Amino acid sequence: MKLIFEKGVPDRVGAKLPKSDVPVSSKIPEKYVRKEDAQLPEVSELEAMRHYTELSRRNFGVDTNFYPLGSCTMKYNPKIDEEVSRYQGFVELHPLLPQLRHGGMLTQGALQVIYNTERLLSEIAGMAEFTMQPLAGAHGELTGTMIIAAYHKDKGNKKTKIIVPDSSHGTNPASAAICGYSIVSVPSNSDGVIDYDEFLKVLDNEVAAVMLTCPNTLGLFEPQIKKIAQKLHEVDGLMYCDGANMNAILGKVRPGDIGFDLMHINLHKTFATPHGGGGPGAGPVGVVEKLKKYLPISLVVKRNDGTYALEYDRPSSIGFIAPFYGNFGVILKAYCYILMLGKEGLIRVSENAVLNANYIKEKLKNYYQIAYDKTCMHECVFSGSRQIKNGVHTVDIAKRLIDYGFHPPTIYFPLIVKEAIMIEPTETETKEALDEFISAMIKISEEAQTQPELVKNSPTTTPVSRLDEVSAAKDMDLCYKL
Repeated sequence: MKLIFEKGVPDRVGAKLPKSDVPVSSKIPEKYVRKEDAQLPEVSELEAMRHYTELSRRNFGVDTNFYPLGSCTMKYNPKIDEEVSRYQGFVELHPLLPQLRHGGMLTQGALQVIYNTERLLSEIAGMAEFTMQPLAGAHGELTGTMIIAAYHKDKGNKKTKIIVPDSSHGTNPASAAICGYSIVSVPSNSDGVIDYDEFLKVLDNEVAAVMLTCPNTLGLFEPQIKKIAQKLHEVDGLMYCDGANMNAILGKVRPGDIGFDLMHINLHKTFATPHGGGGPGAGPVGVVEKLKKYLPISLVVKRNDGTYALEYDRPSSIGFIAPFYGNFGVILKAYCYILMLGKEGLIRVSENAVLNANYIKEKLKNYYQIAYDKTCMHECVFSGSRQIKNGVHTVDIAKRLIDYGFHPPTIYFPLIVKEAIMIEPTETETKEALDEFISAMIKISEEAQTQPELVKNSPTTTPVSRLDEVSAAKDMDLCYKL
């Protein structure tokens, strides 16, 4: 397929604009005036339409087929949420309007959406209050770490370290480091959860917090959470929950009830808003009562007269962490999703997500090495170590899945599992869809034994074959030469 720049002929255009009657060039400083015409594609409207329609047919998303990207919760996004998010009363609101005199009365609906979503998340997570501002999960982590730092500064605590397990998301230590903390990694034990004895060895009065993903990235629930929280609280440390895997415990466990002091939730994962390709996202941060005063401003509050307003008067706040009020469109879609499912529906979400993951685990464990052969939560982790003896690596298995029409799962993560294959089916996939994926994985396992070169050279049916990813990373060429 040709690039759009390679199509068309000189002077062909899709539309002609009248000549400007304003001397634009004379009003713009000369250094900003283009010296030659922009080298734009010269194609008709029909050519442009066909080009991008063809590109869209080559794209892959949740609406295309099974997307088992572990730790990403690529569930189906209900289209009714998209429809609501396009209501004129929402899309045409100017973000500065609530800050203008009398503007708040013109934005009551939008402010109520933010407020109600915050209240629902607080109830779901067992927290006292949430900020809806963080624009992504990692942004939520950074916000949470800033709150941790503010809490200890306020109390005069000299805290320098944050503990993370060796199975953590990479953003956990990154967020802590950005806030100036030293990172202490605690190994997992033979059961795939944090080694409690090793944790006790590194716990001291300099520990500001422990950041734990619940369930962890191996798809396993940490059984020692309450004991860890109790010991940490004895040295006035804070328990931070990375809520990226909240889809596994909706309606079953509230992080605030088992010792966590603050957390972020990925709305785009757990509450089914479209994500991928860099966004959009939302990572609201919830806190217990003693941390409320440190939340970023502004916050939406409900007045005694029933109206909604922005509150800025929080002297202990960490301040602004994002423009305006968060990714409102994502918040709105998540709000619709929660209302649509209700409490019982959210419980079924987690039950079916866990059921689907365990179904895949049991069906594939005779073909791929299971990292930890025990009941998992929302995702299961295999290893491609059995296939290595034939020269086939995990990356080859992932590429071969593309030939079978599936998006590859997350690979080589968690880092503590050799040749890791992390599969998260979510609750929205049917048994038939899971069976098709399982069948493809079994066939690839057989091919690794009988036709290893086929697997190693995959994909073979796509418009673009196997890329040299190492060279692409080392010698990037991001500009097309016209």
